[in-house]
Amino acid sequence: MTGRDGTGRGGRRGRSSRVAARTAGPVLSAEQPTPRRRIPPYELLDDGALTRLESHADWILDEIGVEFRGDDEALELFRAAGARVDGVRVRFDPGLARELCATAPNRFALWGRDGRRVEIGGDHVVFTPVYGPPFVTDLDRGRRYATIADFENFVKLTWMSPWLAHGSGTVCEPVDVAVNKRHLDMVDAHLRWSAKPFMGAVTAPERAEDSIAMARIVFDSAFGADFMDTHCVIQGNVNVNSPLVWDDTMSGALKAYARANQGCLISPFIIGGGMGPVTQPALIAQAHAEAMTGIALTQLVRPGSPMIYGNFLTTMDLRSGAPTFGTAESSLATYAIGQLARRLGLPFRCGGHYTASKIADAQAMQESADAMTPGLLAGANFILQAAGWLEGGLTVGYEKFVMDADRCGMLHRLLEGLTIDDNELGGAAFSEAGPGGNYLATAHTMANFESANFEAALCDTRSFEQWSEEGALDMAQRANQQWKQMLAAYEPPPPLDPAADRELQAFVEDRKASVPDAWY
Repeated sequence: MTGRDGTGRGGRRGRSSRVAARTAGPVLSAEQPTPRRRIPPYELLDDGALTRLESHADWILDEIGVEFRGDDEALELFRAAGARVDGVRVRFDPGLARELCATAPNRFALWGRDGRRVEIGGDHVVFTPVYGPPFVTDLDRGRRYATIADFENFVKLTWMSPWLAHGSGTVCEPVDVAVNKRHLDMVDAHLRWSAKPFMGAVTAPERAEDSIAMARIVFDSAFGADFMDTHCVIQGNVNVNSPLVWDDTMSGALKAYARANQGCLISPFIIGGGMGPVTQPALIAQAHAEAMTGIALTQLVRPGSPMIYGNFLTTMDLRSGAPTFGTAESSLATYAIGQLARRLGLPFRCGGHYTASKIADAQAMQESADAMTPGLLAGANFILQAAGWLEGGLTVGYEKFVMDADRCGMLHRLLEGLTIDDNELGGAAFSEAGPGGNYLATAHTMANFESANFEAALCDTRSFEQWSEEGALDMAQRANQQWKQMLAAYEPPPPLDPAADRELQAFVEDRKASVPDAWY
């Protein structure tokens, strides 16, 4: 048993080995462990307030409308479904958008290429890494443009983390690869260096189609032809061009995934005072309206295609225009949007460890914790940006990545809630130790000490003297050591089938050779 200062049976070495086993090894279980919510979501608003928000979203769609630019197919689908189409503006009678969303499933499964199944919806909660930064940073080299080598590193770190059940998508932008070809290398990396579910490209409809085709090569080989017609293995992360605009890039990618019966996260991206009114209830209604229009389009393309109701709603510094994170206002909005998603009957996505800080410092942890916790308590099923986010999403930090992932482990434990049974009530410990006794040596403590409390890999609870003797490292420095150790210990998933591997490589090579490099 380990004492408070790290001494005693097993000592620091025993604890370190248990932490290493939990953080350095790949997850190879056929069923990807995800936390099950055993704590209730926070209900901020009563039925009257929620009905008022839903009615205001209907008013926005009825009176203001949403534009679908450059997508005649979407306009015709909405017209045929009863919406009022005037040029590129689409207006919906009250209740129509909600009705069109009704065929989207309230829960579904994502599949990895090794057969793992990740449940989306219900009481399941899935944590995923950062998405989209063009820069990376670490303590050794500082901030710099991301490369495909960085991208592969983060795919591997995600694979090694037991707390991240999903690989995200563009974990960082590999700017050393041409814009029109990098999606091929990114999807290949997800398929090759991990077996967790992941997201493909959305930056052009044809890139979405490429992503789906690459996944099909691997999954049809592993599970038989047409597997993807009935199983979701890849998703797109699709943003509305708030306020109230869909362009043909986003709607085209959305339709590509829906036609293939694959999933999307449909997320309005709204910064209050910029892409919507400054007041939170207005933003909440706008976000609800925008999300419903995207989900409705997917259901017109293929009823039953699996979608996640997404949300990215935050505040800004109204003096400078800079986005702000972890604020009281954005937290309140998250609670309300979670309630609206449950009333719509769809899995709910919100953001994770957001921060405007440039490095993994106190500001980063304060903002990240204050952004993540409301999402968890709001009832989120899918938390994107759960590991690595810095600088308002412009940078992914190696140290921040493992610090956030470690906190995701703590949140797994929080979601478990409390079990009230004979063992947890510890009657035997009271009987053995009695008044004034020492509970460290009781049989109950010996039987439960490894599982009673979550042991964070990066927190240091040793005495000042021990900490000083081992270098007086702060958490960022310890995180620097950890991500390097994880990459050194990386063990890949089972290899791709050789025939599928050859076909996948040929597909990538052919697609790259078919067009010249474009850097825009």
